[in-house]
Amino acid sequence: MTQISPLAPANFPNLPAIDGVRFATAAAGVKYPGRTDVMLAAIAPGAAIAGVFTRSATRAASVLDCQDKIGGDMSKGAAILVNSGNANAFTGAAGKASVGRICAAVAARLNIPAEAVFTSSTGVIGEVLPDQRITDCLDQLTASLNPAAQEEAARAIMTTDTFPKGASKILEIDGQPVTISGFAKGSGMIAPDMATMLVYIFTDAKISQPDLQALLGDLTDQTFNCITVDSDTSTSDALICAATGASGVDVTDSREFAGALKEVMLDLSHQVVKDGEGATKFVTVEVTGAKNDADARKVAMSIANSPLVKTAIAGEDPNWGRIVMAVGKSGAEADRDRLSIWFGPHLVAENGWVAPSYTEEAGASYMQQAELIIRTDLGVGTAQTTVWTCDLTHGYIEINADYRS
Repeated sequence: MTQISPLAPANFPNLPAIDGVRFATAAAGVKYPGRTDVMLAAIAPGAAIAGVFTRSATRAASVLDCQDKIGGDMSKGAAILVNSGNANAFTGAAGKASVGRICAAVAARLNIPAEAVFTSSTGVIGEVLPDQRITDCLDQLTASLNPAAQEEAARAIMTTDTFPKGASKILEIDGQPVTISGFAKGSGMIAPDMATMLVYIFTDAKISQPDLQALLGDLTDQTFNCITVDSDTSTSDALICAATGASGVDVTDSREFAGALKEVMLDLSHQVVKDGEGATKFVTVEVTGAKNDADARKVAMSIANSPLVKTAIAGEDPNWGRIVMAVGKSGAEADRDRLSIWFGPHLVAENGWVAPSYTEEAGASYMQQAELIIRTDLGVGTAQTTVWTCDLTHGYIEINADYRS
């Protein structure tokens, strides 16, 4: 049995149902017999559906298909079907054909156009998807659709994840309730743009597709594109958000709705990092004093992706020299003699040298915490950014050394 991440939340949250969305799951045997590995979401007519996807040059067939469909006509309803165990990536014409067969079969069962069916696949790359195993489950799936089955759906899309990831938010706009609910998977091959993640978010808010698309893209850059586990970008990333409009509350240009959606996305993105393969530490990397936003991000990701930094964190070693190294190699402008580094509340280095007040004992004690903050000020400007990462342990090697076995 897979050991659950020590950073996992105590329980899966009680996700509120979204009016206009129903879920079902099945064990299709895509890779492992007897394991729930297919999720279907049926979405009511007229929903706005937006999506953000990996920009990998080796995108999976399902990703390319979804990208073509975003912005299309959803007036008769829509659906999302997800399988785990097989990524259907690098499978050529066979992969594209399997997506077509799945979409056609789902469309026929739900009486919607195939152009309104979105699919995602996650798992092993380079193996042909046994799509008939999935389509053989469609009668079972459509017969068991249920608005309350979100936890089961979150579990069905897991691969090396050790826990299902969910988040929700209920807010009031002009005295009327609006609900946002979503779930995600992701554990390894996690790097911005976007990560090996699948994320599905649903809301009963009313918003046009173009407005939802713009908002989702903006918020993705502040959340899912600010996390990294191992610097590797997947072939299969997909973030799909559906707004059914069932609440009747128009959230166009609503700061409250944008803020609530960001909270849900940030919560899910943090859970992905906390389930990083082999992770024992959740690390916030803050960069301030950069010349511009691009430089702030370069430095933050250089620190967050450094194997030397991440292994030091795993070993609870306050090796601040590795932070200096990561800043220097990033390519961003920095002033060595104005650089400052903190481990949590402890000022470690300043003015190009170790801080007089710093002690190795204080740093070592701080590094024992499960959640850490590393901050560096570059001393050359006012730009800043925050990204999130985890440590790099033997567990990551063990999981990935025999992933296909």
